[in-house]
Amino acid sequence: MPSTIVSFADGSLTGDGVVTRVETSPEGVVVVVDASPFHPVDHTWPDQPGDSGELIAGDARAAVVEAVMAASSDAGDFTVGNGIPVKRGAEGWTWLVGHRLAAEAPEWLVPGAAVTLSVDAARRAGLSRGHTACHLASLALDLAVADLWRKDPGADALGNPDFEGRANQSSRIDEDGAVDEYRLGKSLRRAGFDTETFAATLDARAARINAQLADWVASGASSRIEVEGPTIVDRRRWHCELPEGEAVILCGGTHVASLSEFASIVVTLDLSDPQLLVMTTTAVPAV
Repeated sequence: MPSTIVSFADGSLTGDGVVTRVETSPEGVVVVVDASPFHPVDHTWPDQPGDSGELIAGDARAAVVEAVMAASSDAGDFTVGNGIPVKRGAEGWTWLVGHRLAAEAPEWLVPGAAVTLSVDAARRAGLSRGHTACHLASLALDLAVADLWRKDPGADALGNPDFEGRANQSSRIDEDGAVDEYRLGKSLRRAGFDTETFAATLDARAARINAQLADWVASGASSRIEVEGPTIVDRRRWHCELPEGEAVILCGGTHVASLSEFASIVVTLDLSDPQLLVMTTTAVPAV
């Protein structure tokens, strides 16, 4: 069985395919189709939730709660989500998009059945705005704290010191927003970051981030995903033509086509725990 052909990178919301397997997993019934427009939640870095929607055959419909990663091994093992024991792309495994159903599989949904796949467009749009806003907020955060490094931590997608890459420990994408957590512990201080000055100037840093985000939204910059191939295992990169230059970030999620899709993007910074920065990003869609 070849890896699933996917089309979500170009913004597709519908597609046709043939069911290749229907499996019962700890997460419920999972349907695999040879080609899908659904974006699945990644099992190794589950930042963006999987798409929801429907599988359709004629007048019959089956609700998809969430698209998930699935994999089958050369030995015949089939695993889903957190149960996958290897990273995506590992040899000896075929990589698949699984469509987790809201209920048991109806009689018509069997291997060999031709189906139309339909993604919940409103939810996809909200998650795409949330993911783009998350990347922009991270880049703005890197820029806002660039003066606090005493050593070179490496560069981000715009050439600024990569606070995001050094400190981020989790990211959760929501519809029209995101929550990112950054560890400000001893390892970051040893890497040369001035955590004390950061804490003392937290409000000013947040103001810098929000001013930068306002400028980027006003630019209406184009945004797109570049793919290396058609399957779920092929690498994808987010490109955004910002005024400072093109930002390119390895990313498996979905994104807006232009920053003109936002009315605003705003962050709040929470340092209630001195060793944990929580950045909450809120995006307001353009009318």
